[in-house]
Amino acid sequence: QTAYFIMKMNFYNEMAVRIQKRWRGYYVRKYTHNYYALKKYLEAISVNNEIVRNELQEYAEMKEKEKKKKDLEKEEKEKKYQARKMHYLLSTEQIAGIYNSPFRKSPDPMELLLRQSKPLSHRRQQAKSPVAYELYDWPTCRRPPTFPTGETLLHIGRQKPQGPFRDIAEVLRQRHRPLEPTLRVAASINSPLEKAREEMKWEEWRNRIHDNEFLPFSSYHKNQKYDPSIHSSGQYGQETYGITHFREVQPKKWVAGKDFQTVLPSIVLFEKFGKTYSKTGQIV
Repeated sequence: QTAYFIMKMNFYNEMAVRIQKRWRGYYVRKYTHNYYALKKYLEAISVNNEIVRNELQEYAEMKEKEKKKKDLEKEEKEKKYQARKMHYLLSTEQIAGIYNSPFRKSPDPMELLLRQSKPLSHRRQQAKSPVAYELYDWPTCRRPPTFPTGETLLHIGRQKPQGPFRDIAEVLRQRHRPLEPTLRVAASINSPLEKAREEMKWEEWRNRIHDNEFLPFSSYHKNQKYDPSIHSSGQYGQETYGITHFREVQPKKWVAGKDFQTVLPSIVLFEKFGKTYSKTGQIV
């Protein structure tokens, strides 16, 4: 009887599993993973992708047209500049230009462009007189004046004066030569010792921090409040870096249980520093 009961329970359990499997499949297909809703969603995505692709294609074509237009404008501008630069190659009534060959049926487009364009205007540079420039710098004595050694061109109706006159460049060179003061004029009036004392006085007056004189007596400063240093009276306390050690040690940031160790071997000479004493005439 017990075996029959166990067989019936196994049969009921198996049937219950089949019923649950069918019901769960139906529920998932109906509400959770709806096939028609998923199909509609994918169709909407494909339509949206097609719209985006068309817009991107139109944008790319528009940018390509703009680039071609800019290139054509740049090329046309370059052609116009070359036409203005080579305007002297334009044909005349007597002689045909190189772009208007008689062997051609029609003139070259460059010939028509040369007729429409205007020639470039030459920029005239203002000639500066070297003598005036040197005379302007002469009072400052920054550099010796330089005068042209070559002879200047005379006017047509002007004749050279008779007599033992020197060249104009030599006269100007002598007239505008730099000053050459004597040692008495170049040296200072004050003695070097007095000058050094004066400089030291002005240096001390410029670099002093306050005007209160320091009186080294114990009873003079007893009523004044002591102003501690910023480093020792800060909110976070005094920093020990540079006083007790020259390397920050933070055990909380260690990955392992010990400090960082160098892989390369240390230098023997530096290891002996502070541990040995030198002796006269001997190598330690």
